[in-house]
Amino acid sequence: MKTAIKIIIHDALEKARRAGELKLSPFPEVVVEKPKDEKMGDFSTNVAMTLARSERKNPQAIAESVVRHLKNGSDDLRQVEIAAPGFINLKMSREFFMERLRSVVKQRDDFGKTNVGQGVKVMIEFVSANPTGPLHVGHGRGAAVGDVLGRILKKAGYDLSTEYYINDVGNQMNLLGKSTWLRYRELLGKAVEFPDDHYRGEYIKDIADQIVAQKGDEFLNKPEEECLPFFRKYAKDNILKGIKKDLAEFRVTFDNWFSEQSLYENNSVATAIEWLRGKGHVYEKDGAVWLKSSAFNDDKDRVIVKQTGEKTYFCSDIAYHQNKIDRGFKKIIDLMGADHHGYVPRMEAVLKAMGFDEKTFTILLVQFVSLLRAGKKVSMSTRAGEFKTLADVVSEVGVDVARYYFLMRSSDTHLDFDLELAKKETPENPVFYIQYAHARICNIFRAAEESGVVWSSSDAVNLALLNEEEELGIIRAVLAFPEVVEKSAQALEVHRISHYLLDMVSRFHSYYSRHRVISDDKALTLARLFLLDAIRITIRNGFALLGISAPEKM
Repeated sequence: MKTAIKIIIHDALEKARRAGELKLSPFPEVVVEKPKDEKMGDFSTNVAMTLARSERKNPQAIAESVVRHLKNGSDDLRQVEIAAPGFINLKMSREFFMERLRSVVKQRDDFGKTNVGQGVKVMIEFVSANPTGPLHVGHGRGAAVGDVLGRILKKAGYDLSTEYYINDVGNQMNLLGKSTWLRYRELLGKAVEFPDDHYRGEYIKDIADQIVAQKGDEFLNKPEEECLPFFRKYAKDNILKGIKKDLAEFRVTFDNWFSEQSLYENNSVATAIEWLRGKGHVYEKDGAVWLKSSAFNDDKDRVIVKQTGEKTYFCSDIAYHQNKIDRGFKKIIDLMGADHHGYVPRMEAVLKAMGFDEKTFTILLVQFVSLLRAGKKVSMSTRAGEFKTLADVVSEVGVDVARYYFLMRSSDTHLDFDLELAKKETPENPVFYIQYAHARICNIFRAAEESGVVWSSSDAVNLALLNEEEELGIIRAVLAFPEVVEKSAQALEVHRISHYLLDMVSRFHSYYSRHRVISDDKALTLARLFLLDAIRITIRNGFALLGISAPEKM
C-alpha cells in the first residue's frame, strides 16, 4: 500500500521539478510512514525535510510546492496537510482502500508477496545442534525462528536456501562414542566407571541397548581404540536420525545437511589455512597457529590449530563460510544461541581477512528459553540428561502452540515458556485466539450458505457499504500485511508477523461482537462477507509464514 503512496508522491515531486520549483539532484528516496495519531492522516512523509539541505530551501516551502502538485495529481487523495516543521500528511479516499481490498481477495494465497529481495541469493543456517543428544527447547526456538525467517524471505522475493551444519568432528564426538561404548559394556554386565563429563542421558542407554540387540557381545572384549569409531558413528547417525524426525514433525525442513567432516575429506580446511597463511593473516606462537583477527576489529587473535595439531572448531568454520560464499550466496545468515555472542566479531574478522564485504555476513543470536511448569523452571542439561526435549514439548502442547510461543517475542529477548498457559484454549492464549478467528469466519460462511446467501468475490459486490469506522480500520490492517512481510524480511525479525496477526484479529473479534454479518440487507451481507474473506486470507497467509495451521472448525 505504501508503494502506491510513494508513486503518488514521486509523481508530485517530478511535476515540481519540471515546473522549476525543485532541482531534485539527486532525486530523493521517498519514505512513507503511518502517523502515530490516525487523526493526522493515513500516511505521512518527511521528504520535504530530507530535501531542505540539497534544495537550500525551508522544509515548509518545499512541502507547499509538493502539496500543490499532490492536490492536482490524484483522485485517491481526500486531504493533504502540512505539519511543522515540514511533514506532509495524506488522507486517502475510501475508494483507494476498497480497490485494494478487492485485490486481496483476487490474490488469495499470493497476498503478502513482495519483491524487495529482488532474487538475491541468501543462505540461512540454523539449529545446527551437535549430534550428541536430542533437541531441547532452546533448539526448538532456533528452529522456529530460522524456519519462519526463511518463509518470510521467500515471500519477500529472495532466492533462499536453508542449511543444517552437522558438527561431526572433534572431542564431543569422541565423548559421545565413549559414552555409548561404556553403556554398552555396562549392559553386558561389566563394571564401568562413568566420568561426569560424558553424556549421561537415558538416550545413550537406549542407543547402547540397540547395539547389544544388533551386535551382541561382539565388542565386549575388543580394545577401546578399536571399538570407538563404530560407537561414535552409530551414536551420531542414530541421534541425527532422531533430530531429523523431530524437526520434520515440528514442520522444519532443510534444503541441505552439511557435514563438517566433509571439509576435512576434501581438504577445504587445509586450503583455507594455507590461503590465510599466504596472505600473511596467520602466524605461529607457542607451537600453535594463530589468526591475526585483532587486525580486523576482533578483541584478540584466535588459535586455529592447537599445539597438538588438532584444528579448532573456528578453523572448520572458516572453511565452511568460505564454502558458502564460493557457492554464490550474497547474503549469509547464521542463527546461534546467545552464548555464541563472542563468535560474531571473530567470524566477521576472518571474512574481512578473506576480503569479503562484512555486510555479507549476519549472525542472529537467539536468546535462551526457560521452560516453566506451575511457575517452576524445568532443569535442562544435555549431559546430565535432565532436559525437556523439543519432542516432549510438542507432544504436550502441539506443534501450532509450540511454534507460536517460540515466535511471539523478539528472538533477541529471553523467553519464558509456560506449558500450562500454552495448553489453555482461552482468549488469553494468543495462538488459540487467532485460530478461533479463522474458524469463526469459516463458520460464518457456512451459516451464510445455509441461509441461502450466494457469496461472490466479484467486482459486483458493493464495498461502499462498508462505511463503519471499524470496518475501515480492519481494511487498513489487512492491507498492511505485505508491508509487515517486507519489513520483517529487511529487519530479520519474525515476531512482527505474530504481533501483526494478533492485532488484526483483535480488531475482528471486537467488530464481530458489535455488528451482524448476515442480515436481511443482502447487499450489506455480501460486502461484509467480502471483508471477512480478506481477513481469512490474511490470517491463513500469515499462519503459513509461521508454519501454523488455520483450522476451519474448533
